[in-house]
Amino acid sequence: MNKGFAIDYCKDVNVNGNAQSIRVRAAKEGLPVILFLHGGPGVSDRHIVLKYQSALADRYTLVCWDQRGSGKSYTPEIKKEKLSVRTYIEDAKTMLDIVTRMFGVEKVVVAGHSWGTIIGLPTVVEKPEKVAAYIAQGVFIDGAENELQSYLFCVREAERRGDKAAIKALSGIRPVNGRYPNNKAMMTQRNYLSKYGGGVWKEQKGLIGSILQPLIKSGEYSIGEIVNYAKGALYLPKVLWDDCVSANYTTVTELKVPVIVTQGEHDFNTPTAIAREWFDKLSAPYKKWYSFAESAHSPIVEEPEKWGTAVTEALAEAGI
Repeated sequence: MNKGFAIDYCKDVNVNGNAQSIRVRAAKEGLPVILFLHGGPGVSDRHIVLKYQSALADRYTLVCWDQRGSGKSYTPEIKKEKLSVRTYIEDAKTMLDIVTRMFGVEKVVVAGHSWGTIIGLPTVVEKPEKVAAYIAQGVFIDGAENELQSYLFCVREAERRGDKAAIKALSGIRPVNGRYPNNKAMMTQRNYLSKYGGGVWKEQKGLIGSILQPLIKSGEYSIGEIVNYAKGALYLPKVLWDDCVSANYTTVTELKVPVIVTQGEHDFNTPTAIAREWFDKLSAPYKKWYSFAESAHSPIVEEPEKWGTAVTEALAEAGI
């Protein structure tokens, strides 16, 4: 833990009967609270938030939550549960109750990334009275169209680069209604997505380089916890994938809270064009779109200073 912060700890909380880990950091008590909903499912990001956005802890209380079956919240019992997107929406709604009570505030800022927007948007729709603002990054809107456009990006890039191995690997695995022929096919597409910059723009790496190495270097997880992290990150997408790609939020055209979208221009994990079309039609008491020219799926990492400044600026404009 960093001794430069008055509040800096990790603890377990009971979320709908399940012990789940949160990581909290703040410069002092009484600051507005930001609850981070990580991606995946199963890809906890506390190490990312704390490394790249610790400066926000001077103004806000940062709460990083390892969701059910993810990171420090993983246990083998997760495989006995019947999981769905709804499971995690209900967990997120409960987390709003826990966090507001824990810090003595009426509302918290919800910051969703990728899968975090799949559960974040319905949470905001269903419990606006507990939400001060909604920050979305790697915005997911339409599962079927999302996967089709993501796949076609990989095919175009493989052809443009003359990558014969990729062209062969991607042949015959085009998703239908968002679903790949099997999990191996989905992972093949995601690996080429990462290599071609649709996941991370500046440093184009495969899944190992973009996810596992930063986790190991962070010091936030022990070796045993990293093993559990990997188990959750591999298991949860398999059981939740069909439910994920069935989600379609194009009919959500109004939110009752301020909305801040921070989207990488090169994002083809959750293609930016789909997010922009949704945002342009959205009605909200305040809304702001920030475009990141040197980012793909994760501006919080790829352009961290710009992301932190944008979030701080927008929240101030929204009166938070």
